[in-house]
Amino acid sequence: MIYLDNAATTWIAPEVLEAMTPFLQDDYGNPSSIYSLAGRSASALESARQTVADYLGASPDEIIFTGGGSEADNLAIKGTMRKKPGGHIITSAIEHHAVLHTCQALEHQGYELTVLPVDGNGLVDPEDVRQALRPDTQLITIMHSNNEVGTIEPIREIAAVAREAGAKMHTDAVQSLGKTPLNVDELGVDMMAFSAHKVHGPKGVGALYVRKGFRPVPLIDGGGQEKGRRAGTENVAGIVGFGRAVELLGEEGERSVEQMRGLRDKLIEGIMAGIPEVVLTGHPEKRLPNLASFCIRYIEGEGILLSLDMQDIAASSASACTSGSLEPSHVLLAMGYPHEIAHGSLRLSLSRYTTEEEIDRVLEVLPPIIQRLRDMSPLYAEAMKQERSGQNE
Repeated sequence: MIYLDNAATTWIAPEVLEAMTPFLQDDYGNPSSIYSLAGRSASALESARQTVADYLGASPDEIIFTGGGSEADNLAIKGTMRKKPGGHIITSAIEHHAVLHTCQALEHQGYELTVLPVDGNGLVDPEDVRQALRPDTQLITIMHSNNEVGTIEPIREIAAVAREAGAKMHTDAVQSLGKTPLNVDELGVDMMAFSAHKVHGPKGVGALYVRKGFRPVPLIDGGGQEKGRRAGTENVAGIVGFGRAVELLGEEGERSVEQMRGLRDKLIEGIMAGIPEVVLTGHPEKRLPNLASFCIRYIEGEGILLSLDMQDIAASSASACTSGSLEPSHVLLAMGYPHEIAHGSLRLSLSRYTTEEEIDRVLEVLPPIIQRLRDMSPLYAEAMKQERSGQNE
């Protein structure tokens, strides 16, 4: 299988699995206990916390381990707003549903919500954020990079607006981890969410960076784990895996990013040159180095995915979290694409393990797939008819 859906999830790196295994078998102690078996778990947990903190330029006590990116987003948003019920939230129209639906749920509970538009490249304008500010604005939550089209947002500038207004700034950086620099002080954010399974770590583990001096209201009541900020016995093996995955990111450094960027550019150039009536979605330059996204006119994304799967190529249409829905991507609609074009979305996302031979294979099989699907499409037939009619006039 040629796997090009790494924005949905990644396989566990061998080094990560190796690091996790002892804590699934021999070192299975509860880190809250006091005997030596538990001590080994506690030590491994804190070592992983230190690794994640170092990678972000943070302090270990600013890292809260969670059950995933969605929980981290929920903790940041609900935990901030519930400190002062009835306040105002600012977000964008292209957020991951872990953010957008969380904000909407709070709106139903009486909080005020402003959803900002984006431009045709998926960018939020910091000036729009400034204009949306109110005296009761408690939180601005804008994603660091978009999971469907790869656009990287101007978070540093937006965080500066938040800081001037005295509002907290949260960013969902789940897709950005390991793809672009994420120093918390340079960005100026108060909270940042991550997920292990996007960086060749295990599923079911995430983290929330929370700047020292701020304490979100916990989502889960119970024991005193994570210094009372997230109750529940820690997933030690998963957290160890997360730490090892982040450690590998530091070791790989810019080399793997440049490798992904080069293959991504080859993929984009090949598709744009080899298939007519294709639109590259997302910002042409300010985009993740591993993500290429397109709208292919006159056909449905589902047909493309099924045809690619028959060639042992895994891809996605919009995002994995919305697959199965008949509605087009809310991200593409917010960027101004009409329904008939948005339905033909294709997302190809690479990892540091993607090879040039795999990209060559995709560029070989995709054009005939698109042509075959278009030959069966009444929309394409009508478009060709109109084109021929215009040429004859």
